[in-house]
Amino acid sequence: MLSLQGHLDQQLDQHRMRQALQLAEIAALSGEIPVGAVLVCAEENIFASGNRKECQTDPTAHAEICVIRKAAQSLKRWRLGGTLYVTLAPCMMCMGAIIEARINRLVYGATHPMTSPHDTMLEQIRSSCFNHAIEIVGGVLAGEATLLIHSFFNRLRGRS
Repeated sequence: MLSLQGHLDQQLDQHRMRQALQLAEIAALSGEIPVGAVLVCAEENIFASGNRKECQTDPTAHAEICVIRKAAQSLKRWRLGGTLYVTLAPCMMCMGAIIEARINRLVYGATHPMTSPHDTMLEQIRSSCFNHAIEIVGGVLAGEATLLIHSFFNRLRGRS
């Protein structure tokens, strides 16, 4: 049975993931792969971004990297902590940035077999084999996130 605190955490995770999904939809309208990210640092600092690879012609402009950069510049520090919500499980590059930014908690929606970390990699990241352990919660609003990604690629391939 889910405790009251657990229920409230789950509701907050879903709320933040819905914000990330809105950012992903906006990214898709710009021709970007629909991935959105919301980073909450110390409760009062909230940063958000969608994918920006196409518009910035930058292969590193994934939603996660963009939101980490925004937070670091705004807070004037690279040790960010906080919780990162992202609609698609981060790729290896983004996981490296998440570890380096000392993000405490990662909440993601969908997974993709070609880009998302495998279970064994996630277990290593959860452990303390890096500079700190990260709490990882997967599958939050996964159906909505998966549908958004699939719809985008179906439209791109002309399969409405």
